Amino acid sequence: MIHIEQKTHTTQDGTTIIVLAPIGRLDITTAWQFRLKLQECISKLSRHVVVNLSQVNFIDSSGLTSLVAGMRDADKVKGSFRICNVHPEAKLVFEVTMMDSVFEIFETEKEALEGVPRSMPT
Repeated sequence: MIHIEQKTHTTQDGTTIIVLAPIGRLDITTAWQFRLKLQECISKLSRHVVVNLSQVNFIDSSGLTSLVAGMRDADKVKGSFRICNVHPEAKLVFEVTMMDSVFEIFETEKEALEGVPRSMPT
């Protein structure tokens, strides 16, 4: 079981961004739960998601796969998917797998929230 903190951030122009902060390990035992949470947020709440990984000290290929799937879901609905505050121990996994060039990764949550594209009228 993984604990995931969820916050909603609304930009000045009214764009809703969901911030998810999983706590603990993002591995084969927890990645599917996180994947479902991402799917639910993108389909029901907002197509803009920021994942704060400051509390994730371990991530494996299953965890990376859940992040890639979330990014694809957001892309499909013309949303945005950003990652911030990558824990130093998890950062190595992103670098070794070259996933740091696949994702938009920001140092802080504030930076990740600042550049989210404006809502387009539906």
